[in-house]
Amino acid sequence: MAPPEEKDPFATAYRKIFAPSKALLQKEFTHAGFTYGEIFELAAGLKKSLARRGPEKLVCLCTENKAVITASILACLSGAFRIILPHSFSTQALVELYEAASFDAIISDRPEETHGMEVIIPTAGNPDDLKPDNLRHPDDPFLKLFTGGSTGKPRLWSKSPRNLLGEAFYLRDKFGLSSKDLFISTVPPYHIYGLLFSILAPLVSHARVLPEIYTFPQEIITTINRNRATVLVSVPVHYRCLKVDNLDAPSLTAAFSSSGVLTRADAAYFLKKTGLGIHEIYGSTETGGIAFRNVTENTESWKPADVVSWKLSGKRLAVRSDFVSSEMEKDTEGYCVTGDEVKLYKNDRFLLLGRADGIVKVAGKRVDLLEVQNKIQTLPTVRDVVVIALPAEKGRENVIAALVACDLTEVQLRKMILEKLEPYAMPRRIKIVRSVNRTATGKIDFRSIEQIFLGE
Repeated sequence: MAPPEEKDPFATAYRKIFAPSKALLQKEFTHAGFTYGEIFELAAGLKKSLARRGPEKLVCLCTENKAVITASILACLSGAFRIILPHSFSTQALVELYEAASFDAIISDRPEETHGMEVIIPTAGNPDDLKPDNLRHPDDPFLKLFTGGSTGKPRLWSKSPRNLLGEAFYLRDKFGLSSKDLFISTVPPYHIYGLLFSILAPLVSHARVLPEIYTFPQEIITTINRNRATVLVSVPVHYRCLKVDNLDAPSLTAAFSSSGVLTRADAAYFLKKTGLGIHEIYGSTETGGIAFRNVTENTESWKPADVVSWKLSGKRLAVRSDFVSSEMEKDTEGYCVTGDEVKLYKNDRFLLLGRADGIVKVAGKRVDLLEVQNKIQTLPTVRDVVVIALPAEKGRENVIAALVACDLTEVQLRKMILEKLEPYAMPRRIKIVRSVNRTATGKIDFRSIEQIFLGE
């Protein structure tokens, strides 16, 4: 009988993480910061300090420190405890998280920002305590991600080693990530996209990461060029800000975008200035990565990952892969239905049509909020726009509202919108702002935007 690892290639790769070479242990993980060896020492220290709590206890990871996050994950994978990641470190977010799944303590390198909860500060231990023969089972959920509710009520999604590390291994192999790479990220590492691309993919690639989160255009450009970074991990709102004349980053070999649709014009500008087509990643916290596209392909369609099976469930996309959370409801074939409507395209690709719940009724007619939003986005000086449906005072009808970042007056904007839309699809409520507030990953908090209109 073949050994278990020969039957399961993932198990072999998983165990190898905990058997690093001496050369790797001496190499930097965070640039000008922690080595791989010091990361493993921190992981061992966390495992020892949390051993009394047991492997099933939840610990909240409340830090942006990439070394501490990586060490915590390694300790968790070695069976010490389970991790829960908040969508932000605000008091409200932590209270909501505690109510959703009470945790025992917080791991943090900033105890002054943990709102009076018990804090565990990482200290070094003996890395020999992290034995590759005693790891958490590949399919045992070890980490919970708390989504911020940008498309609904906040909720928790569990992920197993196979879900997260399996996706990290896939990204490494698909995009040729290697030990020569240095990652720069504009998104925090405690969201699924940032976690995968600024922690886990570099870890399994034996690469280095820049320790901070860089969000201002000149800061991003300067940091790339000063450190000769090779991989940029960013989001659409930051790529839009990078549409500057002095955009030049000759050391970059790859650029990624997720957490929203990248405007084609922004992708084309980045390609013109850097010679790189941005790899867009489509997926979600619960499904993991699903599909990719690149402006160089000259299509709006998406190509599913070759390890993802997909089909249509009515008009909705249904997927099956090792990256999907075990908490997703599955049909008899193991497929999970997403909240997105798609249309079949040639060459085994699909077109995204928008959220299935983005259709509302106004004056008895169906209105696609995404279509309204996309048409407003094409108007002169419009930098950003969010279109939502507000409940009407009576009945089941809706009132369309638009928050628009532009240099137009409301009268000018309404006139232009009427030239693009049927009268019934015209937003009745419009508010012009300097910019649309987004989360650190570039997502929109629809609940707070709704309050802007309801609080008027």
